[in-house]
Amino acid sequence: MTPESREEVVLDAVRQRRELVNAAIDEELPMADPQRLYEASRHLLEAGGKRLRPATVLLVAESLADVEPLSADYRAFPGPDGEVDVMSAAVSVEVIHSFTLIHDDIMDDDDMRRGVPAVHREYDDATAILAGDTLYSKGFEILLGTEARPENALAGAQELAATCTNICEGQAMDVDFEGRSDVIPEEYLEMIELKTAVLYAAASAIPALLLGADQETVEALRSYGVCVGQAFQIQDDVLDLTVPSEKLGKQRGSDLVEEKRTIISLHAADHGVDIAELLDADDPENVSEAAVEEAVSTLRDAGSIDYARTMAEDLVEEGKEHLEALPDNEARVRLAQLADYLIDRGY
Repeated sequence: MTPESREEVVLDAVRQRRELVNAAIDEELPMADPQRLYEASRHLLEAGGKRLRPATVLLVAESLADVEPLSADYRAFPGPDGEVDVMSAAVSVEVIHSFTLIHDDIMDDDDMRRGVPAVHREYDDATAILAGDTLYSKGFEILLGTEARPENALAGAQELAATCTNICEGQAMDVDFEGRSDVIPEEYLEMIELKTAVLYAAASAIPALLLGADQETVEALRSYGVCVGQAFQIQDDVLDLTVPSEKLGKQRGSDLVEEKRTIISLHAADHGVDIAELLDADDPENVSEAAVEEAVSTLRDAGSIDYARTMAEDLVEEGKEHLEALPDNEARVRLAQLADYLIDRGY
């Protein structure tokens, strides 16, 4: 199968599950009073998104139960001791993801997200904070509605709680990096594991916990999520430099403009590139495409972009090895293809 046809298969699999997840989001997070709060809470959820994390939840459940993809009722999924609502778990993960995006945009003072104004721009800072907090609590409320065996439901909630703590720790590390010039690659990888990859790990591990999988399988799926989540973030670092602004939906090279630490900039600095002078803009909001292209050319010459791509590819290969804990079925194949897609995608 060519990369193009593989991507088409994966995108179709994600699309089919995305449609089901979107309908479930409307059921689990309906409009309520106060209306402005719930409008703000639903703002990014309604703006779209690939729904990669909830798709992962559903695919893991399908593989573990060894059912024909899309054939089972996700609201009454076959568990070891009865039916489990794995769709609620999928929605829970996506709601938590939206919570992190809202708060991240506030901290970064970003204007846009998913092609629409960020929540704090569309509403205001106070409403955005409350919207994020609402989604955080709703995520747990939704997850606890799966009707899984009590000990399995508790394990799933503990996984999600630890994940949220890790995300905050990763965000704190990212903020700390802004004031440091001595960040090393190992620290960066730890930061993206905590800030980004752990939610992929949760999306992979939670359905296994709810369905009563053994600890070895849970650990393997969690490791799969960490690896592909780190690869996803590194690919984002690459795309920030290599994809035109109009396709990205934000300024190309924004990581350089904002002097964010990435695996690319860290590698370049280790190979003699003066990152501080690479894109020294008097007006960061109006950096020319030519200036960005010149900076990217320097990073290419240093081998830094290829270094990042290779690292992402290695992480994906490692992640796919962990899928051997699952039954050999179509859903497992889709999870492997999804891992490849995370680093093959163009935006």
